[in-house]
Amino acid sequence: MKILLSNDDGVHAPGIAALYDALSAVASVKVIAPDRNCSGASNSLTLHNPLRLQRLDNGFYSLNGTPTDCVHLGTNSPIAEDVDIVVSGINDGPNMGDDVLYSGTVAAAMEGRFMGLPAIAVSMGARGHDHYETAARVVAELIQQMQQQPLRLDTILNINVPYCPYQQLKGTRVTRLGRRHRADVMVRDRDPFGREIFWYGPVGNHQDEHPDTDFQAIRDGFVSITPLSLDMTAQRHQQGLQDWLDE
Repeated sequence: MKILLSNDDGVHAPGIAALYDALSAVASVKVIAPDRNCSGASNSLTLHNPLRLQRLDNGFYSLNGTPTDCVHLGTNSPIAEDVDIVVSGINDGPNMGDDVLYSGTVAAAMEGRFMGLPAIAVSMGARGHDHYETAARVVAELIQQMQQQPLRLDTILNINVPYCPYQQLKGTRVTRLGRRHRADVMVRDRDPFGREIFWYGPVGNHQDEHPDTDFQAIRDGFVSITPLSLDMTAQRHQQGLQDWLDE
């Protein structure tokens, strides 16, 4: 199996190194990742500047673009090679609930799905650099299972892993996205030159943490696997909209 590995924390992030080490033991892995932290980049593309690819001493490729650019270059460009699956991560912190709308980690996996490939996004359930090996082992085991029994679902697997040693994991749950309360108000400040600036405030607390959500799975110590669809059509509202228009 050939894996294209990317992330949004940047090519030098410890999470992608841990995931590369684990996946290299079970598959052939090529890394193309942003040259800087692109957290919050979502599905953005670099359209007004040229993209430059640099091979690093460890064999990873660094790109002056977004996570989506990295996967697009690795799957749909003159230098693209055959790829069986796209994996993105390991993100430093969770990508659950509403976070997936902004996540560059999820966006990289989504671009792989756009290209017709199976895709996995993986994130830690809390911030910190102590337990990347836990998430890396979870994904490596999942990849091995996929090699033996391919997953024939037109989805992205969004995986969040509790921040703990592997032996303390309670198991795995298939979940749905929870929801957060609205984020705190933006912070208003001044730069050293007295000019007005704004910073995003902290994300909102959990609003929907029903037992079947990703939030609750992580809180209970379970790996959360949420299948995500690219089709954003609200199909259950189509007829209602048509009836409203007809009236």
